[in-house]
Amino acid sequence: MKFKTIFFDLDDTLYPHESGLWIAIKDRIQLFMHDELGMRWEEIPTIRDRYFEQYGTTLRGIQANHDVDELAYHHYVHQVNLADYIAPDPDLVAVLEQLPQRKIIFTSADAMHAERVLAHMQVRDYFDEVLDIFALKPHAKPQHQAFRRACQLTGESDPSACVMVDDLPKTTRSAREFGMYSILKGNKGTAEDAHAQFEHWKDFPALLKEAK
Repeated sequence: MKFKTIFFDLDDTLYPHESGLWIAIKDRIQLFMHDELGMRWEEIPTIRDRYFEQYGTTLRGIQANHDVDELAYHHYVHQVNLADYIAPDPDLVAVLEQLPQRKIIFTSADAMHAERVLAHMQVRDYFDEVLDIFALKPHAKPQHQAFRRACQLTGESDPSACVMVDDLPKTTRSAREFGMYSILKGNKGTAEDAHAQFEHWKDFPALLKEAK
């Protein structure tokens, strides 16, 4: 078996980007920045994007520039009804059932949100562990330190034995640079951003078999 561990991103990766869940969460982030940090509505999109690009996550940018309670932030932004956006995916379940590798959730959200999503999608039992933003602190994807920390926490000494599956090209590109085999979920990015790319879970196992 070429790969021993597969790291899966959570939001917009396990479930379709088109679901609208991550958009709802981003709306909650903007509401937090307005209500809790006192930012003007017109400046929030620019600040949020700058924080995301500079620090890896909006939260890390907020923490670097404001005094906020990290747990309170996550509780606030993830107050959405999952059933309004996502549902169990038989194709995802079928793929997870046949993968022999160790499967790890590697997310920039908190573990509580991850556990809610996994339970709602009825796939929690297929994952060995959840690595959340607290486990990776003070780093976050796509920083190489975050990938290094993920390997340390899971006892994986060889990045080339690991796969990173994510919907963000900057994350898969960074994982590739770090030495992991990176697979991009969705139709964004270029050939330089990942070793492979797919849109539907039923196509995922073939990509692993074709990996060189």
